[in-house]
Amino acid sequence: MNKNIVILGSGESGVGAAVLAKKQGFDVFVSDKGKIKDAYKNTLIENGIEWEEGTHTLDRILKASEVIKSPGIPDQIDLIQLLLEKQIPVISEIEFAGRYTDAKIIGITGSNGKTTTTMLTYHILRKAGLNVGLAGNVGDSFALQVANKHYDYYVLELSSFQLDGIKDFKSDIAILLNISEDHLDRYEYKMENYINSKFRITNNQTKEDYFIYCSDNELITDKLKTLNIEAQQLPFSIEKEVEKGAFLKDEKIHINLNNQTLNMSIHELALNGKHNIYNSMASGIAARILDLRKEVVRESLSDFQNVEHRLEHVAFINGVEFINDSKATNVNAAWYALESMTKPVIWIAGGVDKGNDYEELLPLVKGKVKAIVCLGTDNEKIIKAFDGVVNVYEARTAMEAVKLSYKIAAKNEAVLLSPACASFDLFENYEDRGYQFKNAVREL
Repeated sequence: MNKNIVILGSGESGVGAAVLAKKQGFDVFVSDKGKIKDAYKNTLIENGIEWEEGTHTLDRILKASEVIKSPGIPDQIDLIQLLLEKQIPVISEIEFAGRYTDAKIIGITGSNGKTTTTMLTYHILRKAGLNVGLAGNVGDSFALQVANKHYDYYVLELSSFQLDGIKDFKSDIAILLNISEDHLDRYEYKMENYINSKFRITNNQTKEDYFIYCSDNELITDKLKTLNIEAQQLPFSIEKEVEKGAFLKDEKIHINLNNQTLNMSIHELALNGKHNIYNSMASGIAARILDLRKEVVRESLSDFQNVEHRLEHVAFINGVEFINDSKATNVNAAWYALESMTKPVIWIAGGVDKGNDYEELLPLVKGKVKAIVCLGTDNEKIIKAFDGVVNVYEARTAMEAVKLSYKIAAKNEAVLLSPACASFDLFENYEDRGYQFKNAVREL
């Protein structure tokens, strides 16, 4: 039997998959067209794993019985197409790691709110004393934890790219928070392809499993009409009451499950804003499926510390508040951020456009935004969308954007970095963008 595993990409997921594959007795080869970071290189060397960087040796790759691909590598590239042509299976680290654990899995996806909901769910489970791991798009690689640790539960943040590479992987509890336009460049600019990708979170579920979803999201409810999902469905809504699941009424969230109700005032929630009511409901339902005590769930929802780079308060300087929402890499995420603002905003936006339509932000910009500072190499689309609505300025560094925004802002106003775009034009990633923003604020 051919036990050659080739791993394309040497980031967190690739190196984690390599360690697990080696432990499971495979011959492992890691190939990265870019440079491998020293820390990952050391892990590969320590584990006796062969690797190459700066190239893909085709002969070696085509000897694989299976290829594990980094989520950042698009399916459309020639190498992946060649592998598929030769009928060599290409899977994700999530698929591979899922084969070697019998832990219960809570899988969380959505265009926005994934990280917050994943961290919040993990927080509740830990507080309840469960033996739980945190992985996927957040924390250490899922495969690495499966290789080195033994957890009874995993809370996984799953991007559409990770879900694209699953075949037999199953979430015991699947959460779909929302769907809005994002990453369309990876989906042939077809919304239907992206929706299908998100719904892969329900793949392989049985009637013993659970599917938690937002019933206020039209793209989700329309798609559900066309599918036959076996899992028990538990919707959450802030617009209408639901019999089983969660809903908002009289400024309280009500979670109904197994003929029991958990009620909690939204003013007790640690996280503010409409989107975070949704996130709290989704996490709360998952916790109640696991029959965690109501007191633990309530306490966890009220004492959770928010994720870095997601509506993160940075500082007040002379009455001007600075907020870091660098993780808002699409229009919908920026919509949530602007919607939650209660004071006039100088909005720092821009970066790598992913096929964005800024139309839906117009009412919020008219009502809440005093000025826009574009932080990107190509700001034409944003300028075109909002020119004539508010004053639009341009900056090429985080420091320049922060200084300019501070100059425009008055006391009791906010400077909000919520880019609605990817970060790769001027920054390494959204974290780098967030750190540079915070450093610039502290230097004012």
